[in-house]
Amino acid sequence: MDVAEYLARIGAGADDDLATLTERHYRAVPFENLSIHLGETIDTRPDALFDKIVRRRRGGFCYELNGLFGALLSELGHEVAFLGARVHGQDSDTAPLAHQALRVTGRDGVARLVDVGFGGFCVPALELGSPSTQVDPQPDGDVEVHPPAGGPGYRLDGREYERTDFEPTCWWTATHPASGFTRGPTCTLPLFPAGRVTLAGTMLIRTAADGTRTEETVSEDEALTAYRDLFGLVLERLPIPLHPQAPADLSPAS
Repeated sequence: MDVAEYLARIGAGADDDLATLTERHYRAVPFENLSIHLGETIDTRPDALFDKIVRRRRGGFCYELNGLFGALLSELGHEVAFLGARVHGQDSDTAPLAHQALRVTGRDGVARLVDVGFGGFCVPALELGSPSTQVDPQPDGDVEVHPPAGGPGYRLDGREYERTDFEPTCWWTATHPASGFTRGPTCTLPLFPAGRVTLAGTMLIRTAADGTRTEETVSEDEALTAYRDLFGLVLERLPIPLHPQAPADLSPAS
């Protein structure tokens, strides 16, 4: 872990507070599943994640993004624990540990939820025990987590897990035909000050701050250029869908 190199990757400083670090990470590092469709192994060990996300300037999904960000926060003196969640789908919830988030406890002793790996939204260091727009503690100890604008998100289990506890669901997410992540490549990044840009296969999607959405089918060469210019990802070839004709997703993960 080269802390200075990591901070430079996300445009942050060592003196930035936790919320600022989280926001900068979320805006700098794409949420993407390209390794699945490039034939690359998903390796969640911190040294492998550092090489991929910092040195090779790639992105990742929850086990990668939160996995590495947690290591950075530990280096910066925070107490970090891995938490697991069930993601709310349209018809049902996923299996446990289908999503990974972080509980970060600072010098003030307050436990906060940090999440840079969900894709559609981030949780910028909100107190786990205090109800807010995004964090809703439940009587059984779980926490319902919502997007900033409301709607379904995920149900967080308050227990601490080891990094290796997430390996089975990470493997399922990256390999199983029923996983939505294996049906096609996607890459997304929030825009400043609001909005989002997404490349799903060769479909370029721009979402404005007011929710207005435009879609454009691009050529393969244009897709490679979009990866470079919009997301900072330099690829030698386009990712090829691992299971393009897979059945409907039985257990989506983030």
